[in-house]
Amino acid sequence: MNTFPPAIFLMGPTASGKTGVAVELVQHLPVEIVSVDSALVYRDMDIGTAKPDAATLAAAPHHLIDLIDPTNSYSAAQFRSDALRLMGEITARGNIPLLVGGTMLYFMALQHGLNDLPQADPELRAELDARARRSGWPALHEELARLDPVTAARLDPADAQRIQRALEVCLLSGRPMSELLAQEKTGDLPYRLVQLALVPSDRAVLHQRIEARFDAMLEQGLVAEVEALRARYALTPNLPSMRCVGYRQAWQYLDGEMDFATLRDKGIFATRQLAKRQLTWLRGMGNVSEFDCLADDLAAQVQAHIDAALA
Repeated sequence: MNTFPPAIFLMGPTASGKTGVAVELVQHLPVEIVSVDSALVYRDMDIGTAKPDAATLAAAPHHLIDLIDPTNSYSAAQFRSDALRLMGEITARGNIPLLVGGTMLYFMALQHGLNDLPQADPELRAELDARARRSGWPALHEELARLDPVTAARLDPADAQRIQRALEVCLLSGRPMSELLAQEKTGDLPYRLVQLALVPSDRAVLHQRIEARFDAMLEQGLVAEVEALRARYALTPNLPSMRCVGYRQAWQYLDGEMDFATLRDKGIFATRQLAKRQLTWLRGMGNVSEFDCLADDLAAQVQAHIDAALA
């Protein structure tokens, strides 16, 4: 491992301050930021994804943002391919890849490779979406529990995107997704990793941050952003882009399915649930150094740790 070039993983739940720390690191270390965020890949989705603003991007350019239109999809396999290419280019320039984000599946795919799962099938997905409109996603979750109880046990009955993918894998392969995921993976990452996680010492304070940030998104025009996206692109609520937290709730609000207060409450709740899932992923990862994301000197702590790890 000591012969491999270094790479830094900066991970954490939403609202833990990852971008701020990354921007600080760019000022002091020879690093280039690679975004590890499944929402930042979409163009014109800026407010609800908390995309870094122009000034931040000028000071600390990010790779792998604004890649595709919201009508398209972007897989973990695509991310791994793009990230490996960029990491090679960054290393060749004499810099260190700094991979920053909260999409834990992408981090896992990059570090450990991918299982041999079937590719997405648009016709089957359309069929599952139609069934969900008739019966609801909890009914499809019950079906998944019969086909793949291990996967169903870790999914919320309303988690449409993951339930659909798990059912798709089961129906296309004839085997539970949990069984396929348990198979040996290939393609371990040829880098000496420094893995860092920003986690809260007080979950309630993180929840307050999440609430404040979602309120700020609403004030900045999240609903108007979704309205403009619907006018510009041929979108449906079942596209991965419109399933992102905040966008799903804004879509339902625009369709008259809820009032503004409910939009706010559901958006905050969904964001908290996302943070909970991210922290669960982090607890299951090995060789990760944790830092209190609420610390006043967080960036200095992280930089000192990286300095020592790279020495």
